[in-house]
Amino acid sequence: MNSTDADLNLLVALDVLLAEGSVTGAARRLGLSSSAMSRTLARLRAATGDPLLVRAGRGLVPTPHAVELRGRVHELARDAQAVLRPQNTKVDAAALELTFTIRASEAFLEFLAGPVVIAVTQSAPRVRLRFAPRPDKDARPLREGLIDLDIGLLGTSAPEIRTQFLFYDRYVGVARAGHPLLAGAGVTPERYAACKHIVASREGYVVEPIDGALERLGLGRAVAVVVPGYPDAMRIASQSDLLATVPRSCLGKAGDDSAATGLESFELPLPIPEFKISAMWHPRMDADPAHRWLRDIVMSVCRAAYARR
Repeated sequence: MNSTDADLNLLVALDVLLAEGSVTGAARRLGLSSSAMSRTLARLRAATGDPLLVRAGRGLVPTPHAVELRGRVHELARDAQAVLRPQNTKVDAAALELTFTIRASEAFLEFLAGPVVIAVTQSAPRVRLRFAPRPDKDARPLREGLIDLDIGLLGTSAPEIRTQFLFYDRYVGVARAGHPLLAGAGVTPERYAACKHIVASREGYVVEPIDGALERLGLGRAVAVVVPGYPDAMRIASQSDLLATVPRSCLGKAGDDSAATGLESFELPLPIPEFKISAMWHPRMDADPAHRWLRDIVMSVCRAAYARR
């Protein structure tokens, strides 16, 4: 028999035959008729070029070649069955020794990276988390296995990427505590537009939804400073009369506590829609038990955090 034509089902049959030393016993274990088992033995003899089991009185005894094969065949049959069996989906988190790389938005890092780290280290003390910046929405790092989980706004052009919704976020304005805008008549589009602004943008200042909403009202804002990230914008706003607009999640647990941040937040006087923050991963990791465990940790932390808000 040509090796390319080998029937791997014969491996299990050979393992049972050598263990039982009986056609009848092997047929019973495999749920076959004795005649079907005899035909299988004939195929095995043809495939191996050896009688394997020969008559000795009323029973059968293995040939020297069969004795030599018995241990190897049993291991191979066991390994084949393990490969084809559904993997164990239970994870012993305490025994995990892995490094997960998470690419995350600034808002997620500011508000939720700490709780995620605590949740992971409490149940899996030997797991290491590596947080990477999210300069863009390129799917290549996911495809190439450079990152395990991507957290932020959707936008990748890769259709195969798996996604899981985490929470809704929204933009809010922030100003230093005691800013004139926050006193008196309240925040109106006109008063908001009349202030000078800080914009967080890695690409340089680009038109944002806020600018479009102001333009529809016949208004515009003066951008005085462009910084690469939201934490920079918040820091400058806390020390000046400039306004910054950031995701609500960037305020973290401090929320409206001006004593903790030097900032006060306010609702934008413009119809800016909420946006989704999602977790994204490559489908090759979809069924991996450890990766699924990590996704569940991230999801539970997000649900707990936003249930309190």
